[in-house]
Amino acid sequence: MRYTDPELKYCPRCDDEYRAEMTTCVSCEVALITGSEKLAVEQEQNNRLATRSMELSADDELANIRKGPLGEMKQLQTILAAKKIPSLIAGEKGSCGKGCCGGGDVYLQIRMEDGQEAMAVLAHEFKRTTALDSHDLSNIHAVYDRGAEQTTCPACGFSFSTNSSTCPDCGLCF
Repeated sequence: MRYTDPELKYCPRCDDEYRAEMTTCVSCEVALITGSEKLAVEQEQNNRLATRSMELSADDELANIRKGPLGEMKQLQTILAAKKIPSLIAGEKGSCGKGCCGGGDVYLQIRMEDGQEAMAVLAHEFKRTTALDSHDLSNIHAVYDRGAEQTTCPACGFSFSTNSSTCPDCGLCF
């Protein structure tokens, strides 16, 4: 965790640091908050996390948020626990719930009320581990149209003639 200077400004989305006279994040295009505001938000989150119970009870309504191999679900469970989000690993009906009986896939379950926060934590982890947060995704919805004269590669944004079925810049095949 890095030091937050109350006199500087910070992006509430990407956490970039700016001089005090700046008003908008260059990357996210959102209004900046002061270091004091950031510290207050962090303190509120820490207080909320300190009071959150890591125990799941029989009364808790649970939701399956992921299904996969036991090892992978345990990794995700560790990530959630670090953010004080309790979770449970459970097997399919009729299995032992330990991932060793039939198929090997288990479910990662959380409280329904923790759903949005848990999904945000896991999405952040996915972006971090795949480096998607450092890629330009502005062309992700581009479509290769053979009938057009030019197209844009959805992977790298390079424009090229549809005479080629491979992006000359990144090598993506269509």
